[in-house]
Amino acid sequence: MPTEPLPQREVEDRLRELPGWSFADDRISRTYRLATHFAAAAMVVHVARVQDELDHHSDLTLGYDTVTVSVHTHEAGGAVTERDFRLASRVDAVAAAHGAS
Repeated sequence: MPTEPLPQREVEDRLRELPGWSFADDRISRTYRLATHFAAAAMVVHVARVQDELDHHSDLTLGYDTVTVSVHTHEAGGAVTERDFRLASRVDAVAAAHGAS
C-alpha cells in the first residue's frame, strides 16, 4: 500500500517539531556539524543502519565534518510522507548520540 503525500501545510507544521530541518524541492533536509571527519563518517554508517531497519533511504552527503540528510518518498511520487518524518526523528536521535549539532 503506497504512502500518502502530506499536504504542504502539515509538512510545515511537523517541521516545527524538528529544529534544523527544512522543506525545499519536495524534500525535508538537514545538515549536521560534527567534531571531526571520522565522527561524521561514523554517523553516516549509523544512519545507513537505521535506514535499512526502516526500509526507507535518504540521500546522505558526507563532508569534512558535516552530514547532510535529504529525504522524500519515491513511492509517493517524490513527495514528503509520514515515513520521511519517522526517519528524520530517528536521524536526529543518531545525530545526538554522535554529538552532532
